[in-house]
Amino acid sequence: MEFSRRSVLSVLPAATLLAVAQPLRAAATSRSGPADSARTAADHATLLGNTVAVFAGTAEANARPEVAPKLASMDRTARSRLAAMDGAGQGELFKGVPLGTSDPNLSTSFQYLYEIALATRTPGPTASDLRDDKAVQRRVVDGLARLHAEYYGDQSKGYYGNWFHWEIGISAYVSRTLVLLGDELAAYRPDLAAVYVASMDGYLRGGKDGDVDLDSRFHTGANLADITTNRILQGAVLADDARIRKAVADQLTVFARIDPYDLRHGVTDGFYADGSFVQHASVAYTGSYGKGLLTRIVQTVKILDGTTYVPGEDLVGVVQGWVADGFAPLIFEGWMMEIVKSRAVSRTGTGYADVAAVVEAVVDLCGYAAGSDAQALAGYVKHVRQTSRASLDPVSFVSPVSIARYTDILNSQAPAKDLGPAASHTAFNAMDRTVHRRPGYAFALARSSDRISKYEYMSGENLMPWFQGDGAHYLYLSGQDQRQAFGCDYFTAVPPYRLAGVTAPVEGRRTVPELYGTLWYDNPERGFTSSSESQNTYVYFPCGTDPYSGGARLGAYGAAGLVQSDDIGYAAQQAGELPDDFVAYQNARATKSWFMFDDEIVVLAAGVSGQADRAVTTTVDSRIAAPGAPVSLTGRLHDRTPWHGTGTAPLAWLRYADAEQETAVGYVFLSGPRPTVALDTVTRSRRVIRLSNPDTAVTKQVFTLSYDQSGGSRPTAMAHVLVPNASEQQLASYARGPLSVTANTVRLQAVRHTGLGIVAANAFAPGTHHADRLAIDGPASVLLRRAADGTFSISVSDPTTRRHTVSVTLHGRHLHPLSADDGLHIRRVPGGTRLDVTTHHAYGRSFTATLR
Repeated sequence: MEFSRRSVLSVLPAATLLAVAQPLRAAATSRSGPADSARTAADHATLLGNTVAVFAGTAEANARPEVAPKLASMDRTARSRLAAMDGAGQGELFKGVPLGTSDPNLSTSFQYLYEIALATRTPGPTASDLRDDKAVQRRVVDGLARLHAEYYGDQSKGYYGNWFHWEIGISAYVSRTLVLLGDELAAYRPDLAAVYVASMDGYLRGGKDGDVDLDSRFHTGANLADITTNRILQGAVLADDARIRKAVADQLTVFARIDPYDLRHGVTDGFYADGSFVQHASVAYTGSYGKGLLTRIVQTVKILDGTTYVPGEDLVGVVQGWVADGFAPLIFEGWMMEIVKSRAVSRTGTGYADVAAVVEAVVDLCGYAAGSDAQALAGYVKHVRQTSRASLDPVSFVSPVSIARYTDILNSQAPAKDLGPAASHTAFNAMDRTVHRRPGYAFALARSSDRISKYEYMSGENLMPWFQGDGAHYLYLSGQDQRQAFGCDYFTAVPPYRLAGVTAPVEGRRTVPELYGTLWYDNPERGFTSSSESQNTYVYFPCGTDPYSGGARLGAYGAAGLVQSDDIGYAAQQAGELPDDFVAYQNARATKSWFMFDDEIVVLAAGVSGQADRAVTTTVDSRIAAPGAPVSLTGRLHDRTPWHGTGTAPLAWLRYADAEQETAVGYVFLSGPRPTVALDTVTRSRRVIRLSNPDTAVTKQVFTLSYDQSGGSRPTAMAHVLVPNASEQQLASYARGPLSVTANTVRLQAVRHTGLGIVAANAFAPGTHHADRLAIDGPASVLLRRAADGTFSISVSDPTTRRHTVSVTLHGRHLHPLSADDGLHIRRVPGGTRLDVTTHHAYGRSFTATLR
């Protein structure tokens, strides 16, 4: 979906957007005259009023019948918190939330106070009976005073546990509460707001002199948006215009596209040109931190609406670009894909719930967009509603106003429409992710490299993540309730060594808490504390050690390649750079390619080895189903003998079907060892993947299809095809084509699809590689398609991101360019046509040309 011209800001370089911040920074240090003072006072009043409207609603919105359930929920929550306050014991402000050693409990206590305060500020005819209840408001203020005096104000006793609570979480609840109760604070405890703001500044220890430090690794991306939003509210409460302007200027930096070759403040966190979103320096994180950033930024646009602090219309265009290029490809029928959730995959409330937050942000954007932009966004909201198997509950929205707007959009004449075509291929190479979509399915692939983390573990979440970035894939089938196929229960039921698409050594690994008895590796003398850089690098989210991860995109088709490597922790341990008691595991080895067409995803693997004489398993697919679901497994052997059930056999093809979900996946085996089919019923607790999950037993049928190699066996190659929604007749037809593997080694992997006229190749090593009529010089990914009219389309990328030039020769008659991307040079050579592609600073993106 193309947005209008103002949305072009979403692809402007950082310098252009950062220039917007300069007047704000200058104003933050300048003195104002009487006219400026009047304007500033008006801005503060508008900002405070907007903030109350965002969180408590407006009289107009709250009078709407569809908003009543939200208001009732807010009222019930507040009354529950008041009851908990009444029943509190010693060392508690709320019953069951003991204080003094638990930072989550301290944050929860501030949250409960905010929820009570919120109910006292809801306007409208159906507002809570607690509205404007001065006695209740003063209980909240007294609670704030007590928490500060006994548990928060003394900073020599604070800052234990997770830094996030002290720098962001607590400050968010306190800042909003100060806004909501501003009048009562002024009358009852006029000193408390300033006292709290001073303490919040003191706890900003990742900052500089109590303020944001753009050079701090803690003040980036979503975290920076949270911190600066808090500081905007604090500035409004204190009538501190300089604080507001500085915070807005700092927040503007998150709108700037990340250029990996021209980093500002060394920051790699944020959105990239290809739609990727990275947080924690190297983690693919659109579905969690990216979602949080989107939410916070849209809230800031609403809070600043009508003030002179920022040109909001321009910023809306940037955020529209995020939605279209960064979020929409990752949402399938209302479900947020697993490949961008990182440690959040272990939480029980992800997937459809994630998308509710994105929808609320899009709903609010509709109020600031115009014309075709607004219609496109509204159409997307309706599209998500119509295609999702879970009904979105607007009560989960943060703002009552958003609920009213959501209802208006659903009742509007805007046609329901996705922001992208039904058939598409998205190469998120800046975060090592690939999404391939067709009517009926979506295929999502998670890769890793020396740039992007293999996984994320943190805070007792995602306890067994070891192979999630080693080519793990997720095949979403249209019409299915994705909670029955993926989500928390998938990772609970499927062993981490047998995630779909993964090559893993056959061994037992221990989680971080099992290894060290704590949630992290604790060794302060060697630089390992709970939030140290060493902890991040080697424990929480280690990168791989090979640069090859990426691929080419040609229209709606694509290729991706990966050289599976050890993580940086194992490499450092082997080099003697880490303490003796630090535990790291050696990975298996494999060179892999995925070639993605219309009805098929072709998967090649070569050089597959467990290393160190270990056995190794390469999982073709793993799927889960309800324990009583009518799962059937049918197929044929290469000698055409029918096959049913489980076991190891020379299969030509296999079909998995779940009649209850009306889903099916086919597998065609082109070469390699005999695959093994298994279907087991397993029961595990959700707590095995996240310590704070409820100890709820999950029982699932687990289907796995794999190649198993014994310890000490020679490196092996294999090739197979995933066929979503396949029938038995369709699978049987592959014996006659249209797919063929033309190379499958650690140097070159290539396939031909005669039905589409496509040759696709990934070259992994120096030298010249030949695939069909292609001659590829060095590591590269190439797609070539011949159309019925005799024209050729070609796409080339550098998956290593390190090459200055990639050269490809098309053998045969000389071809003339009809169109070509900048940086692609075409010339005649003996025996064919040569393309020299300037891939320097392209960060893995594809270059395309059309030739005749």
